[in-house]
Amino acid sequence: MEFLSQINDYLITNFGDLGPLYAVGVLGIVLISLTLPIFLKKQYDPLDKLKGQNVRGASFGGATGDKKDLRFKEMKGAEKLDRFASFLEPQDEEEMSSARLLMMQAGYRSKSAVRTFHFAQFALGILFLILGVLYAIVSSTTGEVTTQQMVLSIIIPGAVGYYIPKYWVNRRLQTRQQEITNGFPDALDMMLVCVEAGQSVEQSIIRVAKELRAGFPALADEFEIVANETKAGKDKAQVLKDMAERAGVSDVASFVTVMIQSASFGTSIAEALRVYAAEMRDKRVMRAEEKANVLPTKLTLGTMMFTVPPLMIILVGPSVYDIYITLTNSNF
Repeated sequence: MEFLSQINDYLITNFGDLGPLYAVGVLGIVLISLTLPIFLKKQYDPLDKLKGQNVRGASFGGATGDKKDLRFKEMKGAEKLDRFASFLEPQDEEEMSSARLLMMQAGYRSKSAVRTFHFAQFALGILFLILGVLYAIVSSTTGEVTTQQMVLSIIIPGAVGYYIPKYWVNRRLQTRQQEITNGFPDALDMMLVCVEAGQSVEQSIIRVAKELRAGFPALADEFEIVANETKAGKDKAQVLKDMAERAGVSDVASFVTVMIQSASFGTSIAEALRVYAAEMRDKRVMRAEEKANVLPTKLTLGTMMFTVPPLMIILVGPSVYDIYITLTNSNF
């Protein structure tokens, strides 16, 4: 802190009261100038020209209008960030894979989801940093501001803007996993009914996805992806494993294990679904009982804060008042 105070005194002596603010602005400009060459640099891919021709041909082919036009607009929006791919995407394959898995578990399945996420972090960080600089300027003109307060007023908004997208994605991931957990027992019961009625597993998955769309859209999306990948000819075991990885829920992973083992050993899928569906129902009841048992503990603090003080005032208040009146009269 002594070093910062010396720098602050030097800047004020040479550049006036706004000297520290000028130094912060110059430093920001220098950092942005150093970043822009890396940010804008992109190797030209010869396939981009062919890709653009194919996209334009598909968009002007004229078969069906609205969905293709919307898809074309989304692709154009994603292509605007292609030139910044080397800056907005992790270059390490493992980091890129984990980031893409995180976005898929949060419900963002587009190819440019990771790129858009990092762009949102960068853009909001810069925007909130600029707002912090403006706040520091206004504060310095209205009164004296120490160097520490000025630095904190600039850095803290930038950090908040940078972490807002991450917080949003984590909250969406938790909400989606909770929705899948709540709807999975009902999905298993419905799938069991469909299988026992004579439908195949693929047909039952399509039916369950259709029926669950209103109540649990996230789980319905996962079942639809499973149905579409199975129709495309992908290996069923791999399709189920991918579903468990996308969902990120232990119940779904256990269900996938049960289905794969049932198919491997040749046992009845209906019997396996019946046993596992009963287990999921019991598990849901246990979760509800756990929340009910935790509720009194959570209410204890509120009860102590908002019930006991008024009760004590009502019970002890008259006696304290009488004692006060008695003491007052005895003094006179």
